[in-house]
Amino acid sequence: MTSTADPDGQNLLGHVLLPVANEEDALATARALEPYDPERVTALHVVEKGEGVPDKTPVEQSEELAEESYAAVRRVFPDAGDHTAYARDIAGAIFDAVDEVDASAIGYRSRGGNRLFRFLSGDVSLELVTESHVPVVALPRGGAAD
Repeated sequence: MTSTADPDGQNLLGHVLLPVANEEDALATARALEPYDPERVTALHVVEKGEGVPDKTPVEQSEELAEESYAAVRRVFPDAGDHTAYARDIAGAIFDAVDEVDASAIGYRSRGGNRLFRFLSGDVSLELVTESHVPVVALPRGGAAD
């Protein structure tokens, strides 16, 4: 199968939303997406915001981390857009961002971790592939970027 069009004729890789966690993850994720030659890329960083509980990191530090992540994506996709979301629910923020930037798909590279870690932290990967209203492209973890 060589076509990247969905059943409605929309290009699956017309506009890929690329959630990234930090600079290293952003570069590895962008490199994993690069061979698929998307038309447009928007990098997304979700700042975990408290909603009544203390933030994990100061917002300013998280915003700096987001900027470093966007710069890493732009090393692979120089014209990539960026979008910062502030939320506690990471998967929910990704789904909202899809609509806000009008993405055709989510490009996602699993960050791994053992089963206990995924259980305790919530498995964003599982939620993305089971709850998304747009296609989710699972990008390979292997390669030189790891």
